[in-house]
Amino acid sequence: MKRSLFLMVLLLALAVTPALAQDDSALTIAFQQEPDTLNPMYTQMWFTTTLTDLLYAPPWFIDNELNPVPVIAAEIPSLENGGISEDGSVITIKIRDGAVWSDGTPITSDDFVFTYEMILSDSNTIGSKYPYDSEIKSVEGPDASTVVVTFNQPFAPWLAQLFSNTSAPLPAHILRPVFEADGSLDAAEFNRAPSVTSGPYQFVEWEAGSNMKFTRSANYFLGSANIENVTVQFVPDDATVVASLVSGDADVGTFVAAGDTPALTEAGVNVELVASGYNEGLFFNVSPERGHPALQDVNVRRALVMLIDRDSINADLNLGLVSTGASFWQNTPYMRPNAEPIPYDPAGAMALLDEAGWVDSNGDGTRDKDGVELVLRYVTNQRQIRKDVQAIVQQSFADAGVGVDIQNFDSDIFFASYGDGGPMSTGAYDMGEYSSSPFFPDPDVSRFLCAQVPSDENPDGSNDNYYCNPELDALFAEQAQTTDFEARVALFHQIDQMLFDDVVWTNIWYDPDLWAINGRISNTLVSGADPLWNAINWEISS
Repeated sequence: MKRSLFLMVLLLALAVTPALAQDDSALTIAFQQEPDTLNPMYTQMWFTTTLTDLLYAPPWFIDNELNPVPVIAAEIPSLENGGISEDGSVITIKIRDGAVWSDGTPITSDDFVFTYEMILSDSNTIGSKYPYDSEIKSVEGPDASTVVVTFNQPFAPWLAQLFSNTSAPLPAHILRPVFEADGSLDAAEFNRAPSVTSGPYQFVEWEAGSNMKFTRSANYFLGSANIENVTVQFVPDDATVVASLVSGDADVGTFVAAGDTPALTEAGVNVELVASGYNEGLFFNVSPERGHPALQDVNVRRALVMLIDRDSINADLNLGLVSTGASFWQNTPYMRPNAEPIPYDPAGAMALLDEAGWVDSNGDGTRDKDGVELVLRYVTNQRQIRKDVQAIVQQSFADAGVGVDIQNFDSDIFFASYGDGGPMSTGAYDMGEYSSSPFFPDPDVSRFLCAQVPSDENPDGSNDNYYCNPELDALFAEQAQTTDFEARVALFHQIDQMLFDDVVWTNIWYDPDLWAINGRISNTLVSGADPLWNAINWEISS
């Protein structure tokens, strides 16, 4: 609480100082995390996929009311227009007339087919191959303006996942020669300096550790963006992001702590909470080889959750603006009925640890078993609120005889893939904290699947829990093929209950996206699925 009060005083002081002169043709966005790439195929990072909305046109965006809006596609596929086959296993995308890359080259079905091939290629160590590797039989272009996607069986989440912001079509005429010459796109210069894009903006420069710059595309096929230039500043400190919004140095910020919203509002910055499916969570590494042996016991995992007073964390650090969640699908129909979080119960937690055989046998103040001390590696990135949570958890655990080794990483390292040695992806942790979501607004998620466990043979795997439950896999496979809404909801209730019972993840707080936008920016319709879908229409008031 002291930090929030101090920050409020700081911001109120800044609010009465004159703002710097602002450029009416330029927008400045403050990001706490530096993107890891500008090739959408290589990322799972929210900050990177958000910038994808500026640079790459998908077949359709999901707008602020969670409806699909055609972009490259001439229309949204449906049964009525012939875009969905009678059995639901074939989706046909018609490319709109006049869709071009920024160099004027037409966007064709070849770009979709090439992107699909690059996702599946074992030579490319990408963010994730799902659902292209497991659900899709083929992607074909019978002619230049038609893309035919054939699934192995009906795939309910297609609207949220098919060539979306982590698999947006790439320019085949630019990247195919690179792949043919090098055998991979992993080291392509394009990944950090895309020369040709399809969105409303084009890349200008990336100054590592400082900023990225973009300018509006002269060839965007849906028209010219109102704002000429966009700069994304990398500001890893939350307090500095908020202060820059108040001073006018930044126009837009996101992922600031909920507890900072009163100070922002007081300073005249507009704050909007946007449902995006995200939940701040604590992930447990259940790998027998990589994680702590205590975490193999579900009752130990449950006891650790019972030691954390999440309601107090949210009351103090988040000023009560967000609450403790009970589900990976919090506040959606897919959350199990009458869901309640695991309660805060230190006495009950210590009883569970005792029953599991983790007791302080050597009198050093830390529980142990079979000669192994119960000291857990707790990792996250550099966000201040997460460091604050680490400190609270460390003290709560210490009172119960559980040690915590706090480790913090820059975001590009923390979120790095298995192939790049990321601590979460490689299982070099016991507890990890960050915010995660399903393929919002669809409830499907791949991160808990057995096939997504990372390894030398599967470096693209996204299951950094190292959790494998064949029964859960079967339920996920069934829901993906279930097009009846009520039946699919019922399957997710089973999935949610199973994940809750297995305690491989716990909700710390329901985490809607928090967007802070200065009053000089208008027409901002932020979506929880494609945040910058409407960036072409944003305006700056003089």
